[in-house]
Amino acid sequence: MDRHRPTTGVPTRRLTRRAVDERPDLARAPRPLPPSAWVLPDPEQADEDGVVGVGADLAPPTLVDAYQRGIFPWPHPGVPLPWFSPDPRGVVDLDAVHVSRSLRRTLRTCGWETSVDAAFESVVAGCAGGRGEAGTWITGSMARAYTHLHRLGWAHSVEVWDGEDLIGGIYGVQVGAVFTGESMFHRRDDASKVALLDLTTRLGEAGGAFLDVQLTTEHLGRLGAVDVPRERFLRRLHAARDADVRLQTTRRPVARLTIPAPP
Repeated sequence: MDRHRPTTGVPTRRLTRRAVDERPDLARAPRPLPPSAWVLPDPEQADEDGVVGVGADLAPPTLVDAYQRGIFPWPHPGVPLPWFSPDPRGVVDLDAVHVSRSLRRTLRTCGWETSVDAAFESVVAGCAGGRGEAGTWITGSMARAYTHLHRLGWAHSVEVWDGEDLIGGIYGVQVGAVFTGESMFHRRDDASKVALLDLTTRLGEAGGAFLDVQLTTEHLGRLGAVDVPRERFLRRLHAARDADVRLQTTRRPVARLTIPAPP
């Protein structure tokens, strides 16, 4: 077979980025967005409560610009939309997730599976409906805004399945190698922990840097979240926010996440 390159008459077909973007086993690549219509303040100018400013909107360019700067919206009833950049900031390093003995047992025996971006809207709905009064900040406008971001490739979800039943999950915004978790839920014990562990595992496999959990709660602290000074968080974010990191979306058994007990 003649393998010489043709010199005339036959164009050379070149692979394009679009061909890679359409791989069914990878999360959708983020689509380019126009500049934000709003000038967001320097996050280092946040007040003692972490509030950077109020107002603006939830349009995709506004949200992406905010997350790339280390800022996120957090609606509060009765006031214009507040934007936060807390100090300290809660983060989970991808190799530092705490897996308890009971969680290891769940991973070995439950038979659950996980996926990415298979049911984004259902995960958001589960987070909004499964937190009682604490879930009211996931308003209809917030859910629509993040669903729009998801369709543009900037927001992703991890689902936990028992057969065909969605029993837990987590969703958030990814800028480069940094994933900011917005909320998680569970309908079975340990399902939200499995979602977080699966997310950090997939993010690490894809070349991610760390998981941003915004604020370190007691629950997140037990899973490995730690507080870091905002200045250090922003340095790490700026170094990683432009990386090309794509999560694997294929459905996988959670038994693969089993980590041997420490000696």
